[in-house]
Amino acid sequence: MADSIYSVAGRVALITGGGSGIGREIAKRYAESGATVIVNDIRDVGQQAADEVGGHFIRADLSDMESTRRLAEQSLAIEGRVDILVNNAGYQNIHPVEEFPDETWAEMVQVMLVAPFQLIKYLVPSMKAQGWGRIINMASIHGLVASPYKSAYNSAKHGLVGLTKTVALEVGEFGITVNAICPGYVSTQLVEVQIEDQSKTRGISVDDVTEKVMLEPAAIKRLIDPEEVAALAQFLASDAARSITGSAYSIDAGWVAR
Repeated sequence: MADSIYSVAGRVALITGGGSGIGREIAKRYAESGATVIVNDIRDVGQQAADEVGGHFIRADLSDMESTRRLAEQSLAIEGRVDILVNNAGYQNIHPVEEFPDETWAEMVQVMLVAPFQLIKYLVPSMKAQGWGRIINMASIHGLVASPYKSAYNSAKHGLVGLTKTVALEVGEFGITVNAICPGYVSTQLVEVQIEDQSKTRGISVDDVTEKVMLEPAAIKRLIDPEEVAALAQFLASDAARSITGSAYSIDAGWVAR
């Protein structure tokens, strides 16, 4: 059982975007600690991840508000409650602001800011009823600082940090904590795609994107392992973190320390 001191045994956890990358590692870690895991994804890999941990899979498109609402309803129907909500789903699209497609910009904000708000709204009542809950919003270093060509991503992630703080103030008296995790560049398939996109947008090599864009500002010159982020997510979901709320935790190899 992973890190029993930070156990989430007996809890019910919903993880959006849980089919791959950080979300999949969180699902695995929670399941190993004894939680019932509900994996949400829009892709078939969500079912694979759920099967891997003996959990449940709910396919839902978080770019659609009605689909997001149904995800909350279906999640509550499984065990009658959701104790831990991890708003992890997201993606990146890189364009200069004057070239950013309107529809893509709006869709990214829906997936990474509006959908988390919706899920919090619909799941908080069950957390309040039992006097316990954990909400973990997967933000980013780009929820704290900005980079060029990422106006939609930066806006959504900055908003998610603000949402984290606001909801934390509203629900703290009910035994519910709300925190954000702000990873730097994590070694996932999503980052591999980012490297290729930034190479094209900036007109530099893939190696230069990794070394000069992603790692040069960092104190530790390596990509972060998804397991490191999952370990922080487990700690924040445990009773050991019961007095931590409204915080945005950087796990970025020193990227925003400058």
